[in-house]
Amino acid sequence: MLEMEGRPIGIVCRDGVRLGGHLWAGMGNSAFGSVVINPATGVLARYYHPYARFLAGHGFTVLTYDYRGIGQSRPGALRGCNYRWADWGEQDFAAALGFLHEHAPDGPRLVVGHSIGGFLPGFARNAPLIDRMLTIGAQYAYWRDYAPARRLRLLLKWHVAMPMLTALCGYFPGKALGWLEDLPAGVATDWSFFRSRMELSHPCDDRPDILRRFAAVTAGILAIGVTDDEIGTPQAIRRALQYYRNAEPVEVALSPAELGLDRIGHFSLFHTRHAAGFWLDSLLWLRDGINPWPGKPFGKEVETNKDASFTSRCYIPAKGLM
Repeated sequence: MLEMEGRPIGIVCRDGVRLGGHLWAGMGNSAFGSVVINPATGVLARYYHPYARFLAGHGFTVLTYDYRGIGQSRPGALRGCNYRWADWGEQDFAAALGFLHEHAPDGPRLVVGHSIGGFLPGFARNAPLIDRMLTIGAQYAYWRDYAPARRLRLLLKWHVAMPMLTALCGYFPGKALGWLEDLPAGVATDWSFFRSRMELSHPCDDRPDILRRFAAVTAGILAIGVTDDEIGTPQAIRRALQYYRNAEPVEVALSPAELGLDRIGHFSLFHTRHAAGFWLDSLLWLRDGINPWPGKPFGKEVETNKDASFTSRCYIPAKGLM
Protein backbone atom coordinates (compact mmCIF):
# COMPACT_ATOMS: atom_id res chain seq x y z
CA MET A 1 0.00 0.00 0.00
CA LEU A 2 1.22 3.49 -0.89
CA GLU A 3 2.52 5.38 2.15
CA MET A 4 0.57 8.54 2.88
CA GLU A 5 1.22 11.49 5.13
CA GLY A 6 -1.32 13.73 6.74
CA ARG A 7 -1.54 17.43 6.01
CA PRO A 8 -0.93 19.64 9.07
CA ILE A 9 -4.03 21.62 10.01
CA GLY A 10 -5.24 24.03 12.66
CA ILE A 11 -8.66 23.72 14.29
CA VAL A 12 -10.19 26.68 16.11
CA CYS A 13 -12.57 25.79 18.92
CA ARG A 14 -15.69 27.73 19.80
CA ASP A 15 -13.91 29.32 22.78
CA GLY A 16 -10.97 30.45 20.61
CA VAL A 17 -8.45 27.75 21.58
CA ARG A 18 -6.47 26.53 18.57
CA LEU A 19 -5.66 22.84 18.18
CA GLY A 20 -3.01 21.17 16.06
CA GLY A 21 -3.81 18.14 13.96
CA HIS A 22 -3.42 16.31 10.65
CA LEU A 23 -5.83 15.48 7.86
CA TRP A 24 -5.47 12.46 5.59
CA ALA A 25 -7.43 12.55 2.33
CA GLY A 26 -8.87 9.16 1.43
CA MET A 27 -7.39 7.43 -1.60
CA GLY A 28 -9.54 6.64 -4.61
CA ASN A 29 -12.40 8.44 -6.30
CA SER A 30 -14.73 8.36 -3.32
CA ALA A 31 -14.17 7.92 0.35
CA PHE A 32 -16.11 5.48 2.49
CA GLY A 33 -16.68 8.25 5.00
CA SER A 34 -14.69 10.41 7.38
CA VAL A 35 -13.09 9.40 10.68
CA VAL A 36 -12.08 11.42 13.73
CA ILE A 37 -9.56 9.61 15.95
CA ASN A 38 -9.82 10.56 19.62
CA PRO A 39 -6.68 9.77 21.65
CA ALA A 40 -6.44 8.38 25.15
CA THR A 41 -5.55 10.73 28.00
CA GLY A 42 -1.91 11.81 27.88
CA VAL A 43 -1.25 10.18 24.49
CA LEU A 44 -0.06 12.22 21.52
CA ALA A 45 -2.11 12.17 18.34
CA ARG A 46 0.93 10.97 16.39
CA TYR A 47 0.65 7.62 18.21
CA TYR A 48 -2.43 6.99 16.05
CA HIS A 49 -0.89 8.19 12.77
CA PRO A 50 -0.08 4.68 11.49
CA TYR A 51 -3.73 3.66 11.94
CA ALA A 52 -4.89 6.93 10.36
CA ARG A 53 -2.59 6.30 7.40
CA PHE A 54 -3.99 2.77 7.12
CA LEU A 55 -7.59 4.02 7.10
CA ALA A 56 -6.80 6.69 4.52
CA GLY A 57 -5.22 4.04 2.33
CA HIS A 58 -8.54 2.21 2.44
CA GLY A 59 -10.59 5.19 1.31
CA PHE A 60 -11.44 7.10 4.48
CA THR A 61 -10.74 10.77 5.13
CA VAL A 62 -9.13 10.83 8.57
CA LEU A 63 -8.54 13.56 11.14
CA THR A 64 -6.15 13.26 14.07
CA TYR A 65 -5.63 16.02 16.61
CA ASP A 66 -4.19 16.76 20.03
CA TYR A 67 -6.49 17.89 22.82
CA ARG A 68 -5.82 21.28 24.38
CA GLY A 69 -2.82 21.10 26.68
CA ILE A 70 -1.27 18.15 24.81
CA GLY A 71 1.31 17.88 22.02
CA GLN A 72 0.64 20.28 19.14
CA SER A 73 -2.14 21.90 21.17
CA ARG A 74 -0.03 22.62 24.25
CA PRO A 75 0.20 26.27 25.32
CA GLY A 76 3.50 27.96 26.15
CA ALA A 77 2.94 27.40 29.87
CA LEU A 78 0.88 24.47 31.09
CA ARG A 79 0.93 25.52 34.72
CA GLY A 80 -2.37 27.16 35.57
CA CYS A 81 -4.26 25.72 32.58
CA ASN A 82 -7.21 24.08 34.25
CA TYR A 83 -8.60 22.38 31.14
CA ARG A 84 -10.89 19.48 31.93
CA TRP A 85 -12.03 16.29 30.23
CA ALA A 86 -15.35 17.98 29.47
CA ASP A 87 -13.46 20.73 27.58
CA TRP A 88 -11.80 18.06 25.47
CA GLY A 89 -15.26 16.79 24.49
CA GLU A 90 -17.46 19.88 24.46
CA GLN A 91 -14.86 22.12 22.78
CA ASP A 92 -12.07 20.09 21.17
CA PHE A 93 -13.89 17.06 19.81
CA ALA A 94 -16.84 19.20 18.74
CA ALA A 95 -14.46 21.44 16.77
CA ALA A 96 -12.69 18.44 15.21
CA LEU A 97 -15.99 16.85 14.19
CA GLY A 98 -17.21 20.16 12.77
CA PHE A 99 -13.95 20.66 10.85
CA LEU A 100 -14.18 17.20 9.31
CA HIS A 101 -17.85 17.63 8.45
CA GLU A 102 -17.01 20.87 6.65
CA HIS A 103 -14.05 19.45 4.72
CA ALA A 104 -15.47 15.98 4.02
CA PRO A 105 -19.27 16.36 4.02
CA ASP A 106 -20.03 13.19 2.05
CA GLY A 107 -20.41 9.73 3.50
CA PRO A 108 -20.92 8.57 7.07
CA ARG A 109 -19.23 10.38 9.94
CA LEU A 110 -17.24 7.98 12.10
CA VAL A 111 -15.30 8.14 15.36
CA VAL A 112 -12.53 5.91 16.64
CA GLY A 113 -12.14 6.56 20.36
CA HIS A 114 -9.40 5.11 22.53
CA SER A 115 -9.91 5.05 26.31
CA ILE A 116 -11.34 8.46 27.36
CA GLY A 117 -11.54 9.25 23.64
CA GLY A 118 -14.51 6.91 23.34
CA PHE A 119 -16.36 8.72 26.12
CA LEU A 120 -15.68 12.35 25.19
CA PRO A 121 -18.03 12.55 22.16
CA GLY A 122 -21.02 12.59 24.48
CA PHE A 123 -20.02 16.04 25.76
CA ALA A 124 -20.21 17.58 22.27
CA ARG A 125 -23.37 19.36 21.19
CA ASN A 126 -22.87 18.26 17.58
CA ALA A 127 -22.40 14.58 18.49
CA PRO A 128 -25.72 13.65 16.81
CA LEU A 129 -23.78 14.05 13.55
CA ILE A 130 -21.94 10.79 14.33
CA ASP A 131 -23.13 7.72 12.41
CA ARG A 132 -20.88 5.06 13.97
CA MET A 133 -18.25 4.80 16.68
CA LEU A 134 -15.52 2.24 17.28
CA THR A 135 -14.30 2.44 20.88
CA ILE A 136 -11.35 0.62 22.39
CA GLY A 137 -11.19 0.30 26.17
CA ALA A 138 -13.47 3.36 26.50
CA GLN A 139 -14.06 4.42 30.12
CA TYR A 140 -13.42 7.28 32.55
CA ALA A 141 -11.06 5.67 35.08
CA TYR A 142 -13.31 5.08 38.05
CA TRP A 143 -10.86 3.27 40.31
CA ARG A 144 -13.18 0.52 41.51
CA ASP A 145 -13.47 -0.70 37.93
CA TYR A 146 -9.77 -1.49 37.57
CA ALA A 147 -8.85 -5.17 37.35
CA PRO A 148 -8.74 -6.48 40.95
CA ALA A 149 -5.21 -7.83 40.70
CA ARG A 150 -3.83 -4.41 39.69
CA ARG A 151 -6.29 -2.12 41.44
CA LEU A 152 -4.11 -1.13 44.40
CA ARG A 153 -1.10 -0.30 42.22
CA LEU A 154 -3.21 1.78 39.83
CA LEU A 155 -5.00 3.48 42.71
CA LEU A 156 -1.73 4.58 44.26
CA LYS A 157 -0.31 5.74 40.93
CA TRP A 158 -3.23 7.61 39.39
CA HIS A 159 -5.37 8.52 42.38
CA VAL A 160 -2.78 9.26 45.05
CA ALA A 161 0.55 10.16 43.42
CA MET A 162 -0.92 12.01 40.43
CA PRO A 163 -3.11 14.49 42.38
CA MET A 164 -0.30 15.14 44.86
CA LEU A 165 2.18 15.93 42.08
CA THR A 166 -0.43 18.02 40.26
CA ALA A 167 -1.08 20.12 43.36
CA LEU A 168 2.66 20.60 43.81
CA CYS A 169 3.51 21.51 40.19
CA GLY A 170 0.33 23.18 38.97
CA TYR A 171 0.04 20.51 36.26
CA PHE A 172 0.81 16.80 36.10
CA PRO A 173 4.48 16.26 35.02
CA GLY A 174 3.81 12.90 33.44
CA LYS A 175 6.49 13.11 30.75
CA ALA A 176 9.33 13.58 33.26
CA LEU A 177 8.09 10.50 35.13
CA GLY A 178 7.65 8.41 32.01
CA TRP A 179 3.91 8.28 32.77
CA LEU A 180 2.48 9.37 29.43
CA GLU A 181 2.45 13.11 28.57
CA ASP A 182 2.11 16.12 30.85
CA LEU A 183 -1.51 16.91 31.70
CA PRO A 184 -3.41 20.09 32.56
CA ALA A 185 -4.34 20.22 36.23
CA GLY A 186 -8.07 19.92 35.55
CA VAL A 187 -7.67 16.77 33.45
CA ALA A 188 -5.41 15.18 36.06
CA THR A 189 -7.96 16.04 38.76
CA ASP A 190 -10.80 14.53 36.75
CA TRP A 191 -8.82 11.32 36.27
CA SER A 192 -7.98 11.14 39.96
CA PHE A 193 -11.37 11.96 41.43
CA PHE A 194 -14.14 10.94 39.03
CA ARG A 195 -16.71 8.95 40.98
CA SER A 196 -19.04 6.11 40.02
CA ARG A 197 -21.28 8.63 38.28
CA MET A 198 -19.43 11.03 36.03
CA GLU A 199 -21.87 13.91 36.47
CA LEU A 200 -21.07 14.18 40.18
CA SER A 201 -17.87 15.98 39.20
CA HIS A 202 -19.80 18.82 37.57
CA PRO A 203 -21.90 21.61 39.08
CA CYS A 204 -25.45 20.59 39.82
CA ASP A 205 -26.94 23.06 37.34
CA ASP A 206 -24.80 21.68 34.50
CA ARG A 207 -25.66 18.03 34.98
CA PRO A 208 -29.03 17.80 33.21
CA ASP A 209 -27.56 19.43 30.08
CA ILE A 210 -24.53 17.13 30.06
CA LEU A 211 -26.72 14.06 30.40
CA ARG A 212 -29.02 15.27 27.62
CA ARG A 213 -26.03 15.65 25.31
CA PHE A 214 -25.00 12.04 25.90
CA ALA A 215 -28.59 10.91 25.41
CA ALA A 216 -28.73 12.74 22.06
CA VAL A 217 -26.12 10.38 20.57
CA THR A 218 -27.86 7.75 18.45
CA ALA A 219 -24.81 6.33 16.67
CA GLY A 220 -24.04 2.66 16.50
CA ILE A 221 -21.20 1.89 18.93
CA LEU A 222 -18.92 -1.12 18.66
CA ALA A 223 -17.29 -1.22 22.10
CA ILE A 224 -14.09 -3.26 22.13
CA GLY A 225 -12.74 -4.62 25.39
CA VAL A 226 -9.53 -6.61 25.72
CA THR A 227 -9.49 -9.42 28.27
CA ASP A 228 -6.10 -8.43 29.72
CA ASP A 229 -6.81 -4.68 29.87
CA GLU A 230 -6.43 -3.70 33.52
CA ILE A 231 -8.07 -0.29 32.99
CA GLY A 232 -10.74 -0.84 30.34
CA THR A 233 -12.47 -3.73 32.09
CA PRO A 234 -16.01 -4.83 31.14
CA GLN A 235 -17.39 -3.05 34.20
CA ALA A 236 -15.55 0.17 33.29
CA ILE A 237 -16.69 0.07 29.66
CA ARG A 238 -20.30 -0.59 30.60
CA ARG A 239 -20.24 2.21 33.15
CA ALA A 240 -19.33 4.62 30.33
CA LEU A 241 -21.68 3.07 27.77
CA GLN A 242 -24.74 3.57 29.97
CA TYR A 243 -24.54 7.33 29.35
CA TYR A 244 -25.13 6.71 25.63
CA ARG A 245 -28.63 5.57 26.50
CA ASN A 246 -30.12 6.14 23.03
CA ALA A 247 -27.20 4.75 21.05
CA GLU A 248 -26.93 1.20 19.76
CA PRO A 249 -23.98 -0.42 21.55
CA VAL A 250 -22.51 -3.80 20.71
CA GLU A 251 -19.92 -5.30 23.05
CA VAL A 252 -16.92 -7.30 21.88
CA ALA A 253 -14.33 -8.96 24.10
CA LEU A 254 -11.05 -9.84 22.38
CA SER A 255 -8.36 -11.98 23.95
CA PRO A 256 -4.62 -11.97 23.17
CA ALA A 257 -4.80 -15.63 22.17
CA GLU A 258 -7.42 -14.88 19.50
CA LEU A 259 -5.01 -12.40 17.94
CA GLY A 260 -2.02 -14.71 18.27
CA LEU A 261 -0.36 -12.73 21.06
CA ASP A 262 0.63 -13.21 24.68
CA ARG A 263 -0.54 -9.75 25.69
CA ILE A 264 -2.48 -6.78 24.31
CA GLY A 265 -3.34 -4.56 27.28
CA HIS A 266 -4.76 -1.05 27.07
CA PHE A 267 -2.63 0.36 24.21
CA SER A 268 -1.42 -2.37 21.87
CA LEU A 269 -4.23 -2.44 19.29
CA PHE A 270 -2.89 0.71 17.62
CA HIS A 271 0.55 -0.85 16.98
CA THR A 272 1.37 -1.65 13.37
CA ARG A 273 1.68 -5.36 14.18
CA HIS A 274 -2.13 -5.41 14.13
CA ALA A 275 -2.36 -4.05 10.56
CA ALA A 276 -3.07 -7.44 9.03
CA GLY A 277 -5.42 -8.50 11.83
CA PHE A 278 -7.41 -6.15 14.04
CA TRP A 279 -6.98 -3.17 11.71
CA LEU A 280 -8.31 -5.05 8.69
CA ASP A 281 -11.20 -6.43 10.71
CA SER A 282 -12.10 -2.96 12.00
CA LEU A 283 -12.74 -1.84 8.40
CA LEU A 284 -15.82 -4.03 8.30
CA TRP A 285 -17.46 -1.99 11.07
CA LEU A 286 -16.24 1.42 9.92
CA ARG A 287 -17.09 0.85 6.27
CA ASP A 288 -20.18 -1.38 6.44
CA GLY A 289 -21.47 -1.26 10.01
CA ILE A 290 -20.92 -5.01 10.41
CA ASN A 291 -19.50 -6.43 13.63
CA PRO A 292 -16.49 -8.51 12.52
CA TRP A 293 -16.38 -10.33 15.88
CA PRO A 294 -19.92 -11.64 16.47
CA GLY A 295 -20.64 -13.84 19.45
CA LYS A 296 -17.95 -12.32 21.68
CA PRO A 297 -19.77 -10.24 24.32
CA PHE A 298 -18.11 -9.35 27.60
CA GLY A 299 -19.83 -12.11 29.53
CA LYS A 300 -21.24 -11.72 33.02
CA GLU A 301 -23.39 -8.65 33.52
CA VAL A 302 -21.92 -5.97 35.74
CA GLU A 303 -24.09 -3.71 37.89
CA THR A 304 -23.50 -0.07 36.93
CA ASN A 305 -26.27 1.56 38.94
CA LYS A 306 -28.51 2.31 35.99
CA ASP A 307 -31.42 4.55 36.92
CA ALA A 308 -33.89 5.88 34.39
CA SER A 309 -34.60 8.91 36.57
CA PHE A 310 -31.05 10.11 37.06
CA THR A 311 -31.39 12.91 34.48
CA SER A 312 -33.68 14.81 36.81
CA ARG A 313 -31.62 14.42 39.95
CA CYS A 314 -29.44 17.05 41.56
CA TYR A 315 -26.43 15.88 43.51
CA ILE A 316 -24.16 17.71 45.89
CA PRO A 317 -20.91 18.59 44.03
CA ALA A 318 -17.94 16.47 45.07
CA LYS A 319 -15.78 18.45 47.46
CA GLY A 320 -12.49 19.61 46.02
CA LEU A 321 -13.43 19.01 42.39
CA MET A 322 -15.06 22.31 41.49
